[in-house]
Amino acid sequence: MKPLFSIITVTYNAACVIGRTLYSIARQQFGDYEYVVVDGASSDDTVSRVKASGIAQMRVISERDRGLYDAMNKGLRLADGKYVIFLNAGDAFASPDVLGRLAAKAAEGEYDILYGQTQLVDEAGRMLGGRHLAAPPLLTADSFKQGMLVCHQAFVVRREIAPPYDLRYKYSADYEWCIRCLLRSRGNGYVGDEPIINFLVTASGTTERNRRASLCERFKIMCRYYGVLPTVWRHVMFVPRFLKERRRMQKTIGR
Repeated sequence: MKPLFSIITVTYNAACVIGRTLYSIARQQFGDYEYVVVDGASSDDTVSRVKASGIAQMRVISERDRGLYDAMNKGLRLADGKYVIFLNAGDAFASPDVLGRLAAKAAEGEYDILYGQTQLVDEAGRMLGGRHLAAPPLLTADSFKQGMLVCHQAFVVRREIAPPYDLRYKYSADYEWCIRCLLRSRGNGYVGDEPIINFLVTASGTTERNRRASLCERFKIMCRYYGVLPTVWRHVMFVPRFLKERRRMQKTIGR
């Protein structure tokens, strides 16, 4: 019998942060899931730590890949669950009842996407507050005109409608993927205001290290799906929000 959830973690030399991810999965009170780990041939002990975690229904592959989103595509191909959840190394479920809450929402109707709120944490595990963009109670593809309102890790998609990530985008393929999922979705279920994901904020993360390139990619994606002129106008309006959030994140990461 296929599991309800496929939790997918992509790793590369993540031994120093993978522990919190593994712990958050192992303590889930709802057990109808499989765990798929796609490792990029790590040279540290990431894989041995994963295998030693004792998480049931686990599959691990470790081989070279063409980057983050290529590895995510491998995870999608390996997944057997009804829904897929991408939980990056260092990120974690916010509480032991997260999968149970997602399962309860899935049981309410034929949702193609389940989603919720995210809280930020630093490398010491300290809570930093919520994202500057909060997940709305009602979500459509047009919602993402304003940016990535739902964190990728808090965006749970029915596997049957989940397309491969577009490898033309090196830093923002997750944003484009979410839009395509929303365009295919017949219904989106919000699991409530209590956060479901702890998102690790670190200056060494791929997005932070390539912030400008990521924003340029995201701008192109917005133009593609929402039109050039409307996107340019929205970005004029985004500037104060962007500068405020950049100052907040620099202060947070640097403390």
